[in-house]
Amino acid sequence: MNLQYFLCFLLFFYSHLNIMSQEHFKNLTEEEYKIIVEKGTERPYTGKYDSFFEAGTYHCKACNAALYRSTSKFNSHCGWPAFDDAIENAIQTEEDNSLLMKRTEILCTNCGGHLGHVFYGEGFTKTNTRHCVNSISLIFKPLITTSPQ
Repeated sequence: MNLQYFLCFLLFFYSHLNIMSQEHFKNLTEEEYKIIVEKGTERPYTGKYDSFFEAGTYHCKACNAALYRSTSKFNSHCGWPAFDDAIENAIQTEEDNSLLMKRTEILCTNCGGHLGHVFYGEGFTKTNTRHCVNSISLIFKPLITTSPQ
């Protein structure tokens, strides 16, 4: 039994070390690092994208990969930006049993950075899905429109 715990520890340590050593995470602030790498959560209603609804794309703060389109963002009144769909293959999910709850964590596929959690069956949208994302894990890039000449 002790060997099993040791092997789990080694696997956790290796995966955490692999994330920490990636180039993507070297320029993060201390707060960004806590949330994106150490899988923290920003306080509700404090993120800059919670009540932000401009046209564009949301990208990963760590690696700049495109994650969500503004057309999938909606106001769920939960205190964090909410999306009902991600850009294809932009995120991956993992089971998260921390805090004595069973949740589904969402991570950037490109760099493995923590984004937040996804919830199903709440009835907010037609997809019945809510990606609850930390604003600090995102960078918004506005939609560039050209005027007719």
